[in-house]
Amino acid sequence: MTVTDAATGSTATRGRPWASEALHRADPQIADLLAAEAERRAETIQLLAGENLTTPAVLAALAGPLIDKYAEGYPGRRHHTGCALADAAELLAIDRARELFAAPHANVQPRSATSAMLAAYAALLRPGDGVLAMSLEHGGHLSCGSRANFSGRWFEFTGYGVREGDGLIDLDQVRDLARLHRPKAIVAGSISHPRHPDWAAFREIADEVDAYLIASVAQTAGLVAAGLAPSPVPYADVTVAATHKLLRGPRGGLLLSTAELAERIDRAVFPFSQGGAAMNEVAGKAVALAEAATPAYRAYAQRTVDGARALAAGLAEAGMRPLTGGTDTHLVTADVSTLGVTGLEAERRCAAAGLLLGKCALPYDPAPPAEGSGIRLGTGTVTSQGMGEAELAGIAGLIARLLAGEAPGPVAERVRELALAFAGPR
Repeated sequence: MTVTDAATGSTATRGRPWASEALHRADPQIADLLAAEAERRAETIQLLAGENLTTPAVLAALAGPLIDKYAEGYPGRRHHTGCALADAAELLAIDRARELFAAPHANVQPRSATSAMLAAYAALLRPGDGVLAMSLEHGGHLSCGSRANFSGRWFEFTGYGVREGDGLIDLDQVRDLARLHRPKAIVAGSISHPRHPDWAAFREIADEVDAYLIASVAQTAGLVAAGLAPSPVPYADVTVAATHKLLRGPRGGLLLSTAELAERIDRAVFPFSQGGAAMNEVAGKAVALAEAATPAYRAYAQRTVDGARALAAGLAEAGMRPLTGGTDTHLVTADVSTLGVTGLEAERRCAAAGLLLGKCALPYDPAPPAEGSGIRLGTGTVTSQGMGEAELAGIAGLIARLLAGEAPGPVAERVRELALAFAGPR
């Protein structure tokens, strides 16, 4: 089906603005690159944990007239005129975020979850303050103390980890480290741990040492929205989320907080760490938040978890040990060293056949961090495309064949066949 291109009067395939004649005339190189990217996606299987497909409605909002509206500030307090409709869009996004997550306050302007984390730190901390967070080696994000990141340069981080025996977060260690270091803030959440944090336990520890509790749910905010993961909002002072990944919105961040911290959070986003908001992204977030409140989205989120469990079981059957023995989420982290390969080599072999996943280091990993002993996978994208438990179990078998040393050719043919079968309209 086609629609008229508003700028040129020509036609463009619905949902494929990169195919417009206007873009081809203005910049054929970029147009060709975008078309090639669409083809690449159609012929490969995306298992990268941080990726998903935005919905057609979100894409429409992103390409709408708010894309070039400058709306520095907040609704009713803009630095420029002509912002009444931008204000209305942002207020819709705020109200929908507050209702969806039962949060007293929401800020929808952060451009990423990392910039949202920066704002959370800026609102609560001063340079040199201590922070207790999951160590990078055990699944913490770069914004939880990496020296290559602002967090590790501005604050004093101490890392907690998981138990070696079962891979679960060691809450006794968290408590002991909190008592020893007396941090100003504790961060709960990770990018690769497949189990739900015990938010009440983290709150109790934070209260004991008079620390703020920051919940990081960039990966799992969609499961919280769907009621399939326990919500951190009743326990955390600030919750940091991503609006892409499972929420299927635009790339961006979201901050939820207590009412008492609302002004500090807002000032930490603007004017401290960001300029004018990207209002098309704010509109896209509003759409995604509305969609996430529907029964259809909850069913989608449940399928991501079911598919991840089927994937984890298939990997385990092939000799790859899933971290913690399985998953509660859309994430699967598995040890591939049992098959005699590193995570890096596993990533390369799978990519050669069109299976896109990520290498990762594991807790207590003997391999160098650049190689790792594990792989991290997510089921958000393939579930958006319509794949289910049967397909995910089959994909586990394809991964096993590649890591066992099979040439990529036959597997690549099956990958392309499977990908094209699920590459239709979202």
